[in-house]
Amino acid sequence: MSISRKEIKHIAQLARLSFSDKQIRIFQEELSAILRYIDKLKKVKVEINNGNLSKREQLNVFRRDERGDKKGYSYDKGKLLKVAPEKKDNFFKVPPVFNKK
Repeated sequence: MSISRKEIKHIAQLARLSFSDKQIRIFQEELSAILRYIDKLKKVKVEINNGNLSKREQLNVFRRDERGDKKGYSYDKGKLLKVAPEKKDNFFKVPPVFNKK
């Protein structure tokens, strides 16, 4: 499959680009080569092996997404605050991220 000069100009117009005649010729050759390669790929026979899918699913190492206590935490906030280097009220105190000028 090849692409025409008219199609290249139309694509350029849609993208609001302008090309010289030489650039249009280059794009025409390159895009035609890409389209020919895609045509070759369409002819490749591909078999799906469903056996591999089940093995991959068995290898799922992610934990279940389960809710912790009533507040939605999966950790004890009180215990974490006790060992925090700095805290203010019921929050962790951290250094500022942005420097004020």
